Amino acid sequence: MLVVKKINAYIGLLLATIAITISPMLRIPLKGNWTLYEADPRLLYISMAVLGLTALLLFIRALGAFRVMAIITLIWSVLMVIAVWFKVHNYFGSKFFDRMLSKTIHFQWGWIVLMVGVILLATSVKKERLEMIKKA
Repeated sequence: MLVVKKINAYIGLLLATIAITISPMLRIPLKGNWTLYEADPRLLYISMAVLGLTALLLFIRALGAFRVMAIITLIWSVLMVIAVWFKVHNYFGSKFFDRMLSKTIHFQWGWIVLMVGVILLATSVKKERLEMIKKA
């Protein structure tokens, strides 16, 4: 039987939503802090869809599907970090300009908030053994 830790799941959903929508993800020298929308809008839309589906499955109490979607959300978040890292380090296609750009653009604290939220989501469902009570 699957059991959900509701507090962990709700805090994870809240942190992941805040991280994806309004937290700064990149620090650009002349422009300031960039959210995920400014870094790559497609990543934002896909991430919001995955997170929305995960939240829907939690709210309708489909715990098996929620567990799978929480793990998919974790994998998607790791892939998102890797994609943004490659975009920063291979933007122009020239080694000189890419090296200069990658030294000036820095990752911000939004990634940490996202990972904490997604890890809370992924660990909020556990399998528990149902024990039968015998009546004498």
